[in-house]
Amino acid sequence: MSRTKKKSKAPAPVRRWILLAAVAMLGIWLLFFDSYSLWNSVSWRREHTRLEAENARLRQENAALERKVSEGLSDEVVEQIAREQYGMRRPTETVYRLKVED
Repeated sequence: MSRTKKKSKAPAPVRRWILLAAVAMLGIWLLFFDSYSLWNSVSWRREHTRLEAENARLRQENAALERKVSEGLSDEVVEQIAREQYGMRRPTETVYRLKVED
C-alpha cells in the first residue's frame, strides 16, 4: 500500500485574499514608491510644462531686447541712462541727490 501525502493547501478564499493583498501592495508600490511611479511622472510633467512656459516667456523677452538693440539708442536715451545709472553730469551742472524714504 502506497501512502500519498496530501499537500496542504490553504482554502480558496484565503489564497484569494493573499493574492489580492499582494496585487494591492504591488499597485501601491508602483503608484508611489517606484522611481518611475505615477506620482513622480505627474510631478515631472507639471515641472516640464512650467519650464516650457518660462522658456517661451524668456524667448519673447529676448526677442524684444534684440529689437531694442537693433533700433539703436537715441541721444536722449543715452543721456538719461548716463545721468540716472552712472551719475554723470554736464560740466556746468550741479547735481543734488535726494534720498526718498518710503
